[in-house]
Amino acid sequence: MKEEKAAQDCFRMVQKELATLTERVECLDSKIRELKELKDEIKGLKLFIGRMHPELQIQLPDIARKVSGRR
Repeated sequence: MKEEKAAQDCFRMVQKELATLTERVECLDSKIRELKELKDEIKGLKLFIGRMHPELQIQLPDIARKVSGRR
């Protein structure tokens, strides 16, 4: 009887943990989708600006390097 109750308690704990993990994965998934959308928007902006100001295309890698802090 005690073993059965312990097994049920363990099962409930595992269910709660799975629910928590599922919530966190869904949250991360939505943030990843947002980042992908932002990445696409940035690509579009770079393309647009590159067409409007061709000289900027040459300078853009250096600007990006300075902004990100990489040398």
